Amino acid sequence: MAEPLHRVVVTGASGFVGSALRPRLPASVNTLAFGAPDWEPRLASCHLEDATSFHLAGRAHAFDGDESAFERDNAFKSRALAQAAVREGARRIVFLSTIKVYGEQSGDRAFTPEDPANPQDAYARSKLAAEEALTQVARDSSLEVTIVRSPLVYGPGARANLEALLQLADSPWPLPFASLVAPRSFVHVDDLARVLVAAAESPMAKGKTYIAVHREGATTRSVVASMRRHLGRPTRLWPMSPAMLEGLATIAGQRARALRLTRPLLGDPTTAERELGWSARVSIDDAVEELVRDYRARKQP
Repeated sequence: MAEPLHRVVVTGASGFVGSALRPRLPASVNTLAFGAPDWEPRLASCHLEDATSFHLAGRAHAFDGDESAFERDNAFKSRALAQAAVREGARRIVFLSTIKVYGEQSGDRAFTPEDPANPQDAYARSKLAAEEALTQVARDSSLEVTIVRSPLVYGPGARANLEALLQLADSPWPLPFASLVAPRSFVHVDDLARVLVAAAESPMAKGKTYIAVHREGATTRSVVASMRRHLGRPTRLWPMSPAMLEGLATIAGQRARALRLTRPLLGDPTTAERELGWSARVSIDDAVEELVRDYRARKQP
């Protein structure tokens, strides 16, 4: 039986996922600005006794090649939060991690929570280090830790790679994506917010790791075709082999970005569906339609 949330603390509350999560939480929510210079005094003064903490804050990109920023902002701060939570007697930390801790491609089957980690970049390594820090600190205490691993998140306000792909789709040019049919998992931000709440409330979620994805994957070809349809543009996709596209991207110094278009990356949501009574509801086409509406609204003067 679900345990209703009472005292709640959220890091990253003003971010993309945090903004979708807040309306689903009790009115009384304390927020921690982990990106602020004075984050340590803020953490020290935060009331964590019997609290459930949603730890969403983190670094997704490094500037000037400073990979140590990932370790500091994702792993070190997570450890500090767990230590404060243990010290003050918090109930549970729900940590938003990434499917990328398994690697950059899933091969011929979807990843499950039990699969070994194999992170390939500084971001994924730091998120795995954060998971391990939370678990290690909580091990000999009453603090509960639940980890939710997410794929690419769709929704209004999505930026970075999704916005770059949308801008490309909004061009009049034919694009070489017709042969890019490797499936990749996704989740809508509202579905992600729902599973985070379920992971916080469920007694079964103590010490568990969940993969939060839509059961149906999406391909680069289908996503770009959907984007162009909702933009009112002709599809105009022509075939280029994934290997050739990857080769050209490598020459241009964009291999990692190309692999996110050409290789499969699937997660299996069965454990989350079975134990949390959750399933993703927003389809890829509905998610893209909403993304396009938001994109157009932001372009208007």
